[in-house]
Amino acid sequence: MTRREAREFMMKVLYQMDVTSDDMTGPLERYVRDTRLGVQKEYCESVYEKFCAHKEEIDSEIARCSIGWKIERMPRTDVSILRLSVCELLYMPDIPPAVSINEAVEITKKYGTDQSPKFVNAILGSIARERE
Repeated sequence: MTRREAREFMMKVLYQMDVTSDDMTGPLERYVRDTRLGVQKEYCESVYEKFCAHKEEIDSEIARCSIGWKIERMPRTDVSILRLSVCELLYMPDIPPAVSINEAVEITKKYGTDQSPKFVNAILGSIARERE
């Protein structure tokens, strides 16, 4: 599994957690099933643990930078991609912000609406600039 595939996998995990109103307890393994994480297992576990520990802060950053949009009204795939990338931006300093943002935009092109890539890029860019 490549890092991009791991990001897509984790976006799907975060999406599943969102739409099923998961209480965020328990290990990542309950989502993995037949997926072979391979060398990306540590990355996936790190994202999962950091997201579960910091969901409120992550959502607060998204809400603060998405002027005119409430998280509840955003497409769920966009929210999941934003959550993943904001988690990387805030809590995974070994990942360069430009890489995280670019990967999020590319994943959004695959799973989001036509307007989603610009929307996701704007929010993530705003968060990254504030962190510089």
